[in-house]
Amino acid sequence: MPAADMTLASAASSPAATRKTASAPEKKYKCQFCNRAFSRSEHRSRHERSHTKERPFKCMKCRSTFVRRDLLLRHDRTVHAKDGGVPLHSEVKRRTTTKAPEAAVSGPSKTAMPIDTATLEQIEASSDGMVDIETAAMLMTDFHHKAMASQEPEIVGDGPETVISSNGPALLEPAVSYPSGAVSLPQMPWDSMLPQPKSNSMSSSGGSMQTHPHQLPPIMERQMSGSDAMVFRPLDNSVPGNGIGTPGALSPYPMLGPVSPVDYRRSPGPPQHCTTTKPPQVDSEEACAQIFENIRVFDNETALLDTFRLPNRAVLNRYLHTYFTLFHHHLPFLHPGSFKPSEVSAPLLLAVLSIGALYTFDQDQAYMLHIGSKVLINQFLQNKENFSSRKCPLWTMQSTLLNMIFASWSGDPKGLEWACSIKSLLANMVAGNRYELKLRTEARGGAQPKHEEWIEDEQCRRTYYAVYIFFGLLTLTYNHTPAMGFNEFDSLELPSSESLWDAGLSDEDSWKETLAASNTLSFRQAHDNLFRGEPARYSAFATRVMINALFLEVWYHKRSPEALQDVVTEYKLRLALETWEKSLELCEPETVVVSLSAPHKGHPLIFNAMAMYRNTRARLVVDLKSVQEALRYHDSYEVAAAMTNARDKVQRSQEMLKVISECFDCIEVAALQGIRWVARTSATNWSIEHPLCGMDLMVILTLWLYRLEHDEEPATEEETAMYNKLSNLFDDDSADVYGAKLSSTVARLWGSMIDEVVVWGITKLMGESFKLHSQALVGYEDAISSRSGSPTPSLTSQGVQVMEMQVAY
Repeated sequence: MPAADMTLASAASSPAATRKTASAPEKKYKCQFCNRAFSRSEHRSRHERSHTKERPFKCMKCRSTFVRRDLLLRHDRTVHAKDGGVPLHSEVKRRTTTKAPEAAVSGPSKTAMPIDTATLEQIEASSDGMVDIETAAMLMTDFHHKAMASQEPEIVGDGPETVISSNGPALLEPAVSYPSGAVSLPQMPWDSMLPQPKSNSMSSSGGSMQTHPHQLPPIMERQMSGSDAMVFRPLDNSVPGNGIGTPGALSPYPMLGPVSPVDYRRSPGPPQHCTTTKPPQVDSEEACAQIFENIRVFDNETALLDTFRLPNRAVLNRYLHTYFTLFHHHLPFLHPGSFKPSEVSAPLLLAVLSIGALYTFDQDQAYMLHIGSKVLINQFLQNKENFSSRKCPLWTMQSTLLNMIFASWSGDPKGLEWACSIKSLLANMVAGNRYELKLRTEARGGAQPKHEEWIEDEQCRRTYYAVYIFFGLLTLTYNHTPAMGFNEFDSLELPSSESLWDAGLSDEDSWKETLAASNTLSFRQAHDNLFRGEPARYSAFATRVMINALFLEVWYHKRSPEALQDVVTEYKLRLALETWEKSLELCEPETVVVSLSAPHKGHPLIFNAMAMYRNTRARLVVDLKSVQEALRYHDSYEVAAAMTNARDKVQRSQEMLKVISECFDCIEVAALQGIRWVARTSATNWSIEHPLCGMDLMVILTLWLYRLEHDEEPATEEETAMYNKLSNLFDDDSADVYGAKLSSTVARLWGSMIDEVVVWGITKLMGESFKLHSQALVGYEDAISSRSGSPTPSLTSQGVQVMEMQVAY
């Protein structure tokens, strides 16, 4: 038994510990590390754990450990609420009800249902032999959950894997082992995963992979224990055209919260017919053999074949399904209708499969496919004679982009370093390919392209803009200098609507009519319209492109030496942002149904663009450059220290209130949907842009709340109204922090929300950073002692310097 628990137990059993006196309690228990005094020994014990890092309270249902029992109770109440077993109960209620066992067992007996053994053991170990009425009620709730479990989607095994090729050596999966303990940030040894010829594992000189890329919630751990034995219900049949339902979106969690199906805008006139796109699939074992042959042809140095194993057809189809239903709609540069898995280049297929594997939480397969794609592209570029960016086929650009996306948001600094090292290569590919597109277009002499020609050209344009958006996210997240400028696009047409992009028109005459009726606008025209204050009509993808352009304009402006005096440019930027928002009402209607659960009305690209818009508005006032640069190195303590150090950048003013309003809009989306529901479903339904764009907004919001709570200057009427508005967003259960300030509450809730279900490792880093930031804002105050009357100290009154935060943790 830990020393802290022994102290706690002795204090609880001592009559002196429970005796109530009329006078104020004497603070006679001092912390041996900082000499802070407490009136009760258990309060001191809890406080000392902030120094010793001791986490004595262990969850028997998963591998999580906690500093305090109330945190364990909250963890059990939220994370394991739908996981079966008996929920835990608080010590206070357990001690005050002693006649509950008789009442609980005196009722009529019913059919027994299986209860989690680990839960019973934990209750027995923590209840001192007593059970209360709440426990009996929880048992009944557990029975109800067991009965409802049969209504959840089934997970069906598809049998053992089969070798898909008889033409070559068996493709071996890596032997990857994971530790049994809890894992924090993903630390993927990228270099050690490079394939070694004549080896059956992906081990390096330092050993095989030491950590699992992501720590997943325990319910997922059990359901995903056999990755190849998991088959999800197809979404095609669950989304009828006339009634858009919200599917499970491949998430192992059932949809528990409010269901908000995507509602598509309609132009004035007759209703338009809605359609759904069918994800590309591998339709036969012969196609699997062809895929293997494509890999063998590309792998002319035999760097993969001895260490790499292609999944079976069912798993391949699952990965393709998740890519095209969960990821593709957020960056739709591939053409689903012409994407034939057995015909596309092997590096591009492996890159697509790697991201698809991430969305099914098969991290080992995801990294294997990702490394395989990188190796094949590297071989192709190195063996290409007279290399020129003009001669690079489109698939090289698309594969490289997907691999850079995978690496940049992986949560591993080595992956980000690799992605940054080839930014200029990707930018050169775009420039060379765009020049070839220009020559092809001019050669037509103004004639309309055929449908196949248009698909080829549109796929090029969409890929260029996808690279542009990705580079913008790198600038937003890590403060990296943009690798592409506006001059790369200029007269280039903006992306078409998704309806036109996915239209399966076989008749050339009808195609020409459809193309002639479509609205085409160049990048330069749309850009000029925004700065003239004239809303324009373009597609959802073009909407996302233009807010990326405006964000980069703001980024360049804030880094200009004359930015403080240049009020004219700032006025123009604000006008352009207001015009962009007005243009949303003119956005081209979309008739392609996207099977994603989102609270936004319209295409997911517009939902993502709004996240970028809020961040851009905030950047005009507050630029958290230090936090962005700390994120590059993926150390949660450094990121949290940069967050807390940035408090001087957040001032209280009328202008800041407008920024706080944008922050409110950001967190309101999650709060109204339900924090717990968003935590469990947003990772697979929402784009990575939402946590990336929300990073700055939540730091600004928490620091503004902290100032409001601790400044000597009283809050104005507007500030008080905004504070109360924020406070009312959270119910007592989600914000139950025993008297902690709202600033710390918001930071903790946001951190807990974005790192609960992990698809992209960067969200794990951000979540842990916000939790540490929350601790710094509360001033390391013991949450329980705040209920006994001791005030919450500020950082300065407690004498803890922000620069010493890492030492204090």
